[in-house]
Amino acid sequence: MAERRDVVDIVDIVDIVVIGAGIVGCATAYELARRGASVQIVDDRPAGMGATQASAGVLAPYIEARGEGPLLELTARSLDLFDELVARVASVSGTPVAYRRTGTLDIALNDEAMRRLRRSADLLARRGVAAEVVDAAGARLAEPLLGDGILGGLLIPSQGYVAATELTRALAAAARHHGAQFIEHGRVRRIVEHGSELSVETERGTLTGHHVVVAAGSWSGLIEIAGVTGRVPVRPVRGQLLQLAWRGTALGRVTWGERCYLVPWEDGTLLVGATVEEAGFDERTTAAGVRDLIEAACEIVPHVSTAGFIAAKAGLRPATSDELPIIGGSSVVPNLMYATGHYRNGVLLAPLTAELVADAMLENRIDPVMAHTRPQRFGDL
Repeated sequence: MAERRDVVDIVDIVDIVVIGAGIVGCATAYELARRGASVQIVDDRPAGMGATQASAGVLAPYIEARGEGPLLELTARSLDLFDELVARVASVSGTPVAYRRTGTLDIALNDEAMRRLRRSADLLARRGVAAEVVDAAGARLAEPLLGDGILGGLLIPSQGYVAATELTRALAAAARHHGAQFIEHGRVRRIVEHGSELSVETERGTLTGHHVVVAAGSWSGLIEIAGVTGRVPVRPVRGQLLQLAWRGTALGRVTWGERCYLVPWEDGTLLVGATVEEAGFDERTTAAGVRDLIEAACEIVPHVSTAGFIAAKAGLRPATSDELPIIGGSSVVPNLMYATGHYRNGVLLAPLTAELVADAMLENRIDPVMAHTRPQRFGDL
């Protein structure tokens, strides 16, 4: 059944208008509404139908953020929030969410990759994160379907995956449970100050709130903000993903290689992701993308060649020049908050982003980690 969306002219002024109904926008709206704010969420698509629908939902901070740095701090903190968030949202919404912490296997196909995995293991040991470097035999013991070219791997038991679209819909339903409204009002074009309020101008009308959160992903930079001379510096990076029908013994965990990752689902399907393409706002899947992902997957697990083809999906990930998200208040427009630019980590960072935004907007509490995500690193935003 299609998700019900409110299609009405809203005249009431709410506390907060959230622009964007991807996983970051829905998580943020849920957290704000859960804490008592009146919230409207505006988008031109149903919840989770932008970049989120083409995400494999991998929760792997110790692979995505290799080496020390703010991205590792952000993603590791957010991973720690998932158990409670998924349980709470599934209960409130009545929507089941597939979520597994079955671990990851990061594999090496050459000596340099093995040295990198050993460095990663040393870093994780210093952080107290369980991880094990295995040789080729140990990697095949963990995943018997691996190909002959595998030299070894790094097992990290605490990582896993979540069904990103299911989680987003559950977040949307839970936000509604706490009074949030979803407004199908066309794409947002402009944000304008009117006294102490902010008006959000869309293709179909205007919404008004005391505060606004820009969580529009790759489209954040297309929104004109009156008084701000520049645009939010995010660019779309296309990621294509395959869904395959698996036959025979399934992989036991997320398996990660240099060119792709494989995510086995309990329903017998396998997700293969993801390309990284500078394609502008082109959301098409392509023959080249499908070919490259299949070739990369077969290099890791030759048995992929026997899988059935179900679907290819594409999403536009919002990237910044330093690959860190933009989370923080505007220095130009009072009561405007940014929550965008999450690139490949929108699903993983959604819980922490929601918490940081709610703390800042509702409690005036600025987490020290936001020194790394502040919009002002890109100028007067």
